[in-house]
Amino acid sequence: MATTTRADRAAAETGAGSGQVFGHETTQEQQATATLKIAELSDEWVAGGYVDTVLLAVPDLQGRLKGKRYDAEHFCRRVAQHSSGMCSYVLATDVAMSAADGFALTSWEQGYQDLSVKPDLTAIRIVPWEARTALVMGDATAPDGRRVEVAPREILRRQLVRLAQHGLYPMVGIETEFSLYRGTYTALEEGGFRDLRPVAAGNLDYALDYDPVSDRFFRHLHRALKGAGLPVEAIKTEAGPGQSEITFRYGAALAACDQHLMLKHAARALGARAGLAPTFMAAPETGHANGMHLHLSLWSRNTSALSGFDGALTETGRHAIGGLLTALPHLAPLYAPNTNSYKRFTPGSFAPTAFTWGFDNRTCAVRVVGGRRLGLRRLEVRVPGADANPYLALAAALAAITHGIEHQLDPGPPQNGNAYRATDGCRPLPPTLTDALADFQDSPLAHEAFGPAVVGHLTRLAELELDHQERQVTDVERRRWLTTA
Repeated sequence: MATTTRADRAAAETGAGSGQVFGHETTQEQQATATLKIAELSDEWVAGGYVDTVLLAVPDLQGRLKGKRYDAEHFCRRVAQHSSGMCSYVLATDVAMSAADGFALTSWEQGYQDLSVKPDLTAIRIVPWEARTALVMGDATAPDGRRVEVAPREILRRQLVRLAQHGLYPMVGIETEFSLYRGTYTALEEGGFRDLRPVAAGNLDYALDYDPVSDRFFRHLHRALKGAGLPVEAIKTEAGPGQSEITFRYGAALAACDQHLMLKHAARALGARAGLAPTFMAAPETGHANGMHLHLSLWSRNTSALSGFDGALTETGRHAIGGLLTALPHLAPLYAPNTNSYKRFTPGSFAPTAFTWGFDNRTCAVRVVGGRRLGLRRLEVRVPGADANPYLALAAALAAITHGIEHQLDPGPPQNGNAYRATDGCRPLPPTLTDALADFQDSPLAHEAFGPAVVGHLTRLAELELDHQERQVTDVERRRWLTTA
């Protein structure tokens, strides 16, 4: 089957920065473009007085940035050349940062020892939403110098290596939805998270007449991300009240996940200053759902491995889809990590309910998109929610694709109609985290793809979420039972 040469490698590169955000002068005349080299940070930005603080950040299991603030001169002189220390529990805790036993990485018995954090000097960015600040991604390392196996960036790296053994690499674009509410996080918490007020009411999908509050927030967010060299393609409002979607230009897999965490960091920081509370919950309210769609293409050197000139799928493309439909059912804790995640999978929600695929079909779990011109097809994996850790969700998708290629799996015919009504043997999404965990922890496929250490680590994380939920009395329970039991 014919293949096609990629038309534009430059699409993986990022754009130039902007000037001010909320009145903070955070950039110099020569703007930051994409990532900086350490010499640029030290000799131009720090020496010139444009940066005085460096954030050294490690992605935690929940997909948040954790780390320390350093004096910029100290970071460039000492930390960048060596490493820093960080308590190992940042990679072995639940979403509330509660220390818990049951993780092999660390525990009370082990004294919650430090991990070394080695700065990734290929991932340095200016962050215009913080005054005179740069952010550097870091990798947790063990005493022997090896990267920690259960760290999210390392979990993704190992799936990239597995795929590379087949002569393939992915290009990735992440689009994510989030809901924006009036009031700060503190104010919402003091009110018990009741009476949530979306920043805008009604269905504003594709709207261009924003209210002033939303318009200001979008402008500040777009300018901030652009100033950090992050390649935003578009911001649009969605169907849910106060719901928006951010689309990034495609690029390298690890960088795509790094920039997703920077988006969340920026949205929260700018929201707090504007008196707004963005949430990336999968289902912040009954009937509302926020997704995180992974757009994937596969390449062999500079040639598309998914489709030919005519847009028809290659054998590799079909095997990739077959792998996604076969393996993703066993890997749900990586892309649906908590009990709320599964409340998104409802018919008519634009979230899938079964593992199906189709051409430009938004009712499917895997949507084949992209123009037929030059055969530039890509796969949109619509299963992860906005609450997913992007490194883990993408690692699950790549592990599934590798499985499909290695076993030459065929996906069967595409869904041409409403996939919510599909009854021809399509496997449904797991209904709860309990069901997903039972499959994941005993899955030979999961153990083969990720190894027992990662499976055990993520299993313990899911168990903590289930333990927490099962012991909590909820408003729903009180409304249903308090006067009738």
